[in-house]
Amino acid sequence: MVMSPASSCAASRSPTTDLLAVTKMTTSPLVLAVNPATGIRTVPELIAAAKKDPGKLNYSTSGNGSAPHLGAALFTMLTGAQLTHVPYRGGALAVQSVMANDTQLTFGTSPSVLPQAASGRLRPIAVSTRERSPLVPDLPGMKEAGLPEYNIEFWYGMFLPAGTPPAIVKKVYDATVSAMQQPSVKAALAREGTEVSISGSPEQFDKFLAEDGKFWVNLVINANVKVE
Repeated sequence: MVMSPASSCAASRSPTTDLLAVTKMTTSPLVLAVNPATGIRTVPELIAAAKKDPGKLNYSTSGNGSAPHLGAALFTMLTGAQLTHVPYRGGALAVQSVMANDTQLTFGTSPSVLPQAASGRLRPIAVSTRERSPLVPDLPGMKEAGLPEYNIEFWYGMFLPAGTPPAIVKKVYDATVSAMQQPSVKAALAREGTEVSISGSPEQFDKFLAEDGKFWVNLVINANVKVE
């Protein structure tokens, strides 16, 4: 099983010659959260604050080239907002920095953000997917927040070694689909901030992977993201 960030795109090759695509399994949104002391309550307010004082707002991430870093890079590229990147050695430290107001915002996973939001130490303002997520139903998606072109999410997928016979691939695909439809599995995944998202076929997943790879390469280039 492989985990990766994901776009909402689709196309035509496996991510590596060593692996054979079977199916996407789950997807997870990121949560855009701010320190309550900023007074920011919506995405338009965040954009306005960032444009009023370019570079003054700091955003924390779990490291250069991480999904939160790329999520913020897409945000700044689409909005023209100037934010200052502060990378940390892990998501927990990134979230803690926002709670301490050392940084003012982050794109974090829902399990890392929502407990802190419940205690009032963070204020979530949107999810990173275009539409609302059933995992965080009270938060607007980016389309509702005014950024219809924005869409970023994690995905987990099932892979087999390259050269696996088609009959085995189908058997694994069918077994994965069956397992992921179990209510207990869906409930357990939801607690971890991810939801079931099965590909229609191994071929469909393979096409998704090729476009997904293009999306991230283009984002890194166009947003001038440094991933080293």
